[in-house]
Amino acid sequence: MKYLVLLAVLAVAYGLWRNRRAKDAPVQRARPPAPALPQAMLACAHCGVHIPQADALMAGNRPYCCAEHRARGPA
Repeated sequence: MKYLVLLAVLAVAYGLWRNRRAKDAPVQRARPPAPALPQAMLACAHCGVHIPQADALMAGNRPYCCAEHRARGPA
């Protein structure tokens, strides 16, 4: 009889341990954000510095890195 009680106590302890462990574990791990796609790089028509196409200031079909170089024009 004492072995049956001991087995029941161990089963309850094991169940509680697994339940607590399941609560501590994250349900679903968050995925890291996907890396950004490469952007086209353009050379400034005045100084030649390469800048992303999204950041370039365009004057006609010529890219510039800043408003000052756009005002000065091509080198």
